[in-house]
Amino acid sequence: MTIAILIAGFGGGMIRGLVGFLKYYYSYKNTPFNIFYFFGTTFVSGIVGLLTAGAIKESGLTWLTISGLNSISPAMALIIGYAGGDFLENLYKIILKKPLLFSKK
Repeated sequence: MTIAILIAGFGGGMIRGLVGFLKYYYSYKNTPFNIFYFFGTTFVSGIVGLLTAGAIKESGLTWLTISGLNSISPAMALIIGYAGGDFLENLYKIILKKPLLFSKK
């Protein structure tokens, strides 16, 4: 497994974490900014992206590739990393039957 795939997966997950945090932060009034929470959630999202991209790469699921490519590129790993975090967040919401990941403050 190439390091570029892992870095791109981590980057995709971090982008997903950043988008999720900013969406939550700007959706509610008087939401305090907690620097440790921000970096913690972004880092965890990056790890999820890294693991998702690594799992797809190692599974050999080349049918997931587009345009007849026979391997996963770093660009695909970035997308997979982003989508992996999104998938887990929505799965969490479905299991707990909550429309929001976090409660309103």
